[in-house]
Amino acid sequence: MKKKLYPVIILFIFCILACKKEIDTTFLITETSIGNLHKKSLARDIEVIYANDSIVKDTVALRFGNGAKKIKVFKKNGPHLLTLTPSSDSIPTFENVNIFDPRFKTDKGIGLSSTFKDIKSKYTIKKIQTSLNNVVIFIKNSNMYFTIDKEELPSNVRYNSNTNIEEVHIPDTAKIKYLMIAWENY
Repeated sequence: MKKKLYPVIILFIFCILACKKEIDTTFLITETSIGNLHKKSLARDIEVIYANDSIVKDTVALRFGNGAKKIKVFKKNGPHLLTLTPSSDSIPTFENVNIFDPRFKTDKGIGLSSTFKDIKSKYTIKKIQTSLNNVVIFIKNSNMYFTIDKEELPSNVRYNSNTNIEEVHIPDTAKIKYLMIAWENY
């Protein structure tokens, strides 16, 4: 009886292992990570974290003995992935991350190819801040924020510097210009 049961058990274990789906986090944005980069990652470890990619540091700052002000990460022989801003701590981590590659998406599926309608449907908007050329959308209970170019707005609010832009002023079809994560204050 035991000899007949072994193949069934082995087949059952094989089916469980084969059905287990591994989640690819290479381009996943969470509150504490962006792909392989984690909130607590040290700036000095950037070459290890992105060993298969190209790292570009601010060489002027490095020449004067300061840490790099900005670190750009490119896919090896490919597109710009991220721009990282190290903190000024004695052991620097990263305080800001600007995402450039549209393959990066939040766990709710929002990325650079999303629209304002997508943001509204998946997140609660905390605040909208207007700058000279952009509108910055802050998400409630999140360290993530989105920037939309004012060119995406209707002309009656785009050119009026006295207008306080609200959700109703931003068209659903407005495209995301920048997607950023701010870890320094969160």
